[in-house]
Amino acid sequence: MSDSEWVQKNATLSHKNAMKEFGLSENQIFQGMKSGKLQYRENYAHGNPYFRVLRSEVKKLAIEINGTIGVEKQEAQHRLNEINRQINSFKRKLKSLEKEKNRLIEIHKLWVDIFSRLSQLSNETVIRDV
Repeated sequence: MSDSEWVQKNATLSHKNAMKEFGLSENQIFQGMKSGKLQYRENYAHGNPYFRVLRSEVKKLAIEINGTIGVEKQEAQHRLNEINRQINSFKRKLKSLEKEKNRLIEIHKLWVDIFSRLSQLSNETVIRDV
């Protein structure tokens, strides 16, 4: 593979994410790297090493190991897990926004009450002066 595939968006992933996405074990990934089926580059995140691999090569290896149906099943399961994670994140954000909304409604009610009372006091003062 040329270097161009290494710089394309979503063309690479870490070996850990490859394991999750394609249902492979760390041993299977490392065996693919040793056998030359997987090109890899060693990177570091916060001082910890990890390997970047090409998604297309990992998919080919996964098909070789688990078959096309097995890979499609794993991809669907991975996508479903991703969607559930996003839904849960949105639920947490919605709950937080609803709390903020309720807090602002209470503040608004207080201000309306204050202005209403000020208006009543102002009207009473005008009536007394007359």
